[in-house]
Amino acid sequence: MRETAAVLTLDRFATSDAKTAHGLVRGPCRFEVIALIDSVGAGRDAGEQLDGCRRGIPTFASLDALLATGRRPDVVVVGVATPGGVMPDALRAVLLRALELGIGVVNGLHHLVGDEPDLRAVAERSGARIVDVRRPQKRAELHFWSGAIHSVRAPRLALLGTDCALGKRTTSQLLAAAARERGIETEVIYTGQTGWMQGCGWGFVLDSTPNDFVSGELEHAIVSADRDAEPDLIVLEGQSALRNPSGPCGAELILSARSRAVILQHAPARKFFEDQEHLGNEIPSLASEIALIGMYGARVIGIALNHEHLPESERAATRERIARETGLPVVYPLLDALDPLLDAVADYVRREARA
Repeated sequence: MRETAAVLTLDRFATSDAKTAHGLVRGPCRFEVIALIDSVGAGRDAGEQLDGCRRGIPTFASLDALLATGRRPDVVVVGVATPGGVMPDALRAVLLRALELGIGVVNGLHHLVGDEPDLRAVAERSGARIVDVRRPQKRAELHFWSGAIHSVRAPRLALLGTDCALGKRTTSQLLAAAARERGIETEVIYTGQTGWMQGCGWGFVLDSTPNDFVSGELEHAIVSADRDAEPDLIVLEGQSALRNPSGPCGAELILSARSRAVILQHAPARKFFEDQEHLGNEIPSLASEIALIGMYGARVIGIALNHEHLPESERAATRERIARETGLPVVYPLLDALDPLLDAVADYVRREARA
């Protein structure tokens, strides 16, 4: 049986800071989520708050309010990503309370709970366990790129974006689930802490891995998934963006993983890179990003759109305009059926099988 979890967002569930919580509420999840702890949304269903779909996950203003109902989670999962990955005092107080009660803590922040002497001491006394998902692996456990990727049978599909915080992980999960329904056995390689929390079988936390070993850890995860699951397709969760100056990332998914196809995520209403408006750092055009990916040796086979800040009245016209300009299938993954993307993915899998 899966462990039960309460997802902690303090008062941030309705913001992009809570994208980890959004992923766990929407699913999949390695835990059975029984509650959301968020003071702003208390009393409402977490799924209803997220996207209007009730999921039977009640929201409580505090951990003690949840415990007062007689339900006790096995773990409290930190569901927010804070600026710089720091641990705010309000968050620390809830985690301390959980550990005192013997409730485990699963933490995806860069700030490691297990490195805090007082929190670690409380956990040792109560028997609660601490899981810091971003704790770096020991150097002896890391893999260097070896070229073993050339032995992988399953084609790789990279889910890249024109910026960070666009929904690449969500689209990866939705696309994989839809592909399986079509009979395409698909595995997702996670590259962030939320992917591990969602129960993906293979992957690594890219931003906690020394740069020299990123390509090797990616290769190792893909080789392991291909060997153990023998899938028809492997989807790679992207991070940040090729040209985001605060964290350029994505070339490894094409070069080191030898992905020959890309689904590109884009937010048409977003002009600047996330949190870089004050710097005037504009997101390059979609056409130039497609061309850049082509220069890396991969082909964009579809566009996934994030509809944030895009008026409902403009969404259909925007989708049609981008489809016309790029000649590619375009969908809003959270609003549309994924069939146009799935058709392109199925064609890619068939072509690779014949190659």
